[in-house]
Amino acid sequence: MGSIKSHAVCLPFPAQGHINPMMQLAKLLHSRGFHITFANTEFNHRRLIRFRGEEAVKGLPDFRFEAILDGLSPSDSDSDLTPSAPAIFNFTRNNCLAPFLELLSKLNSSPQLPPVTCIVCDGIMNCGTKAAQLIGVPYVQLWTSSTVSFLGFLHYKELAQRGIVPFKDEGFVSDGTLEMPIDWIPGMPNMRLKDLPSFIRTTDPNDILWNYAMEASQECLKSSSIIFNTFYEFEKEVLQVIASKSPNIYAIGPLTSLSRNLLEIQHNSLNLSLWKEDTSCIEWLNTMKSKSVVYVNYGSIVVMSNHHLEELAWGLANSKYPFLWVLRPDIVMGESAVLPREFIEAIKGKGFITSWCPQQQVLSHPAIGLFLTHCGWNSLLEAVSEGVPLICLPFFSDQQTNCRYSCTTWGNGMEINPDIKRKDVEALVKEIMEGENGQRIRQKALEWKKKAKSAISVGGPSVTNFDRMINEALHQG
Repeated sequence: MGSIKSHAVCLPFPAQGHINPMMQLAKLLHSRGFHITFANTEFNHRRLIRFRGEEAVKGLPDFRFEAILDGLSPSDSDSDLTPSAPAIFNFTRNNCLAPFLELLSKLNSSPQLPPVTCIVCDGIMNCGTKAAQLIGVPYVQLWTSSTVSFLGFLHYKELAQRGIVPFKDEGFVSDGTLEMPIDWIPGMPNMRLKDLPSFIRTTDPNDILWNYAMEASQECLKSSSIIFNTFYEFEKEVLQVIASKSPNIYAIGPLTSLSRNLLEIQHNSLNLSLWKEDTSCIEWLNTMKSKSVVYVNYGSIVVMSNHHLEELAWGLANSKYPFLWVLRPDIVMGESAVLPREFIEAIKGKGFITSWCPQQQVLSHPAIGLFLTHCGWNSLLEAVSEGVPLICLPFFSDQQTNCRYSCTTWGNGMEINPDIKRKDVEALVKEIMEGENGQRIRQKALEWKKKAKSAISVGGPSVTNFDRMINEALHQG
């Protein structure tokens, strides 16, 4: 009969920042001959169809999309609002295993499909590893945030043992506690308590996000194999520390750049953006001078107050640099984002505001000179790949850790005060675009671009690690 085609089932955590790197990895595996089943939650599956039509989940003959039940009612699934973080965590932790096993059973009983030979699951989807163990196939976990934050998550347990977290009362927010130096985590120098992933900021020992992150990272470390979306030069000290605890780790990144390098044209149709993308901003960028535009995008789930939104807006306007601003309708807490009429008048011809855009295309555009970002890992890596310097405005999870490294270890960004003031925004934009310190940061960003490009070139460490991972972790032994 000849050899049976390898069949990988890919299970992302159901949020955009996790779906994107899993999608890139799935496409890369497909390019190496794997049959792919990509498992979305029913909510996200329906949302894709609603925003982008049935074509969005049509796939290819050997790259198929499936939906697993997520416990939401049909009315929830027809909403444009993403379920709350606790609701998603509750589903993935407690209710995901049964519907995922049901999907695997359905796939294995279909005569039209090759049997499932391996599972690739998100590092915080323990139901994927449990299912792989139950049906007896190899598995690998993809950790979608930074490797430095993974090491931070791994030390949550020690923070609890030292009696530091959970905090005794809410005073920790303003009494200087968060400035405490943390000098006992190997591979993570120059860290303060405030630079560790933000789920430590709780007074509740039963806090769902704190406990979920602590358990998931520990479980992932015990996994047989872990993929990190990074490249060796970028996080080598931390990768060395983790390799001493879990030898089967693979730095395969940046995944977006790697997939762009290695994939065929047929993969262009495979795009799982949960937001409708506005491509007209590219035409606007085409009219701008090289490295003249400030790109502003605060990610897919982060929110801010209306006051901070206005301060950010006026800071951008006052800098006098043209800007492209992705402004989600739900970016303001509990209400729609509305900008003052005077601001809209002031930025005519200078500012382009849209609700979502093809970010990789934007960051690779020659007109982009600076990226104001929440420091989500996908955004940061895409900026590194394109040599774009950063203004860092972290909000939660791994973003504080990524911000600290960007502004100290990597040297490709500057942090802005989270209590956003228009004068600070204006000053930082001008400093990075034209200042002496900005010159050093822009130079560092270009150096990292070269190293990232080298990592994903033929024979580079990320390509080598990708092939090694297939042979060691996913190959039928």
